[in-house]
Amino acid sequence: MKIRVGQGIDVHAFCEGDHVMLGGVRIPHPQALAAHSDGDVALHALCDALLGAAALGDIGRHFPPSDPQWAGADSRDLLRKVDVLLKHEGWLITNIDITLICELPKITPHAAQMQDNIAVDLGLETTDVSIKATTTEGLGFCGRGEGITATAIVLIKSW
Repeated sequence: MKIRVGQGIDVHAFCEGDHVMLGGVRIPHPQALAAHSDGDVALHALCDALLGAAALGDIGRHFPPSDPQWAGADSRDLLRKVDVLLKHEGWLITNIDITLICELPKITPHAAQMQDNIAVDLGLETTDVSIKATTTEGLGFCGRGEGITATAIVLIKSW
């Protein structure tokens, strides 16, 4: 059996809008995240971590923003497609740890739903998925409220 670790990072700036999508949860917010798809930085970072762990490239390789079919794409659909790719290559997801970095919106009230969404989409137990958040204490673009960063770390194993 092989075991691999993957890491993913995604960043999106705020733009005009009335909500953000994070971990598959629509969160009311006075701004949206600028993106070709739905801008879900949590799921984009997770997709990159999974693809990287399996040495399958990155989200941009599989779902390029230059391809109109991915315009406005639901990131939960992208995540499920990544899961199919991993399973096809003989990989199973062991656990997931995601950190959202932003001043607003507050993540804690939505973390359990994000955890449930990801677990359902990937056929995992909710205890295999961790969602947490931090701020940058007002520093940098996240601290100035210009956008959101997400990081994800995953462990996969061959089957």
